[in-house]
Amino acid sequence: MSDPTPLSSGSKPDKARFVIALALAVLAAVIGWEAWRLAQIPSYSSVGPAAFPTLIAIGLGLLAIANAVEAMKGVEEERPRDEIRPIFWVLAGLVGQIVLLPFLGFSIATGWLFAATAKGFGRGPIWAHFLAGAAICFVIYLIFAKGLQLSLPAGPLERLI
Repeated sequence: MSDPTPLSSGSKPDKARFVIALALAVLAAVIGWEAWRLAQIPSYSSVGPAAFPTLIAIGLGLLAIANAVEAMKGVEEERPRDEIRPIFWVLAGLVGQIVLLPFLGFSIATGWLFAATAKGFGRGPIWAHFLAGAAICFVIYLIFAKGLQLSLPAGPLERLI
């Protein structure tokens, strides 16, 4: 277990953790404000639309406090540098899904996201993960669109059924 005394070995506070704590606190405040606004809307149920956003805001607030406490303990070891390739692959997957969704539909666009994320985590080959991801997403499309009658973007693959 770590030493609970702040700045025990003469180390300085961890500025990066303070930034993360501040970002979490701001996010908690925004979500909490919106939850408070939702609570003003009359509801026919005892659990209204503000219940889950309130829980999320409380959780984010607790995470902000925990990060601030950890930041006060200071930096104990040097952090490894970020690798840019995995970050690039995951971002390429997200951007690709956003771009492909209106044209190629849910299954193909989300299959690309699946494959790019797998590549970012060091798995390959990308074509095999694309096929597996598209197949899984097609089943999910069937469940949501046909079984639950929810609207998901349809592409050429989805129009076959």
